Amino acid sequence: MADVDGYHEQLQRDAQFLCSDLRMDTDLVDKLVLQLNRIYPQILTDKEAHKFRNLSVPTKVRLAELLKHLQVKGEEACHEFYRGLHIHAEDIYFSLPTRVKRRGPMFFLSCLSFAVGLAMLYYYGEGDTLRGTSPLLHCSAAGLSKGAKDVFISYADVGTKKK
Repeated sequence: MADVDGYHEQLQRDAQFLCSDLRMDTDLVDKLVLQLNRIYPQILTDKEAHKFRNLSVPTKVRLAELLKHLQVKGEEACHEFYRGLHIHAEDIYFSLPTRVKRRGPMFFLSCLSFAVGLAMLYYYGEGDTLRGTSPLLHCSAAGLSKGAKDVFISYADVGTKKK
């Protein structure tokens, strides 16, 4: 499971996705190389950074070589690559195969179950014991889509009018 794998194993699984993603353009690869070189020179020396920023080599080739180099450097190097990717390209970071798997169907089912549980408590519980639940239900709707949020809040408002 991705939760117990280290960054090295994650980078092995994400490498193909990263090399084929069109959003991994020259500017982004250069930003990542510069960050690794400036902040972590033990991971990427000046000479290595120059090699990975060579514009005469296609970006996809440079990226593939960079990812192989980081895997050889070890766990910390892979972790810092992910950190840089998160900083410079959050949309790519959250669309990585190892990230998408973490927010799979179980995540959404657990959120839905939580919302249903709150709604059941609100409607089938005693009125006096659940007097202060309306603000809680309004806060619970914050992560829902606009349509679901409107329905959820309208039910919460109807419940307060009954009292």
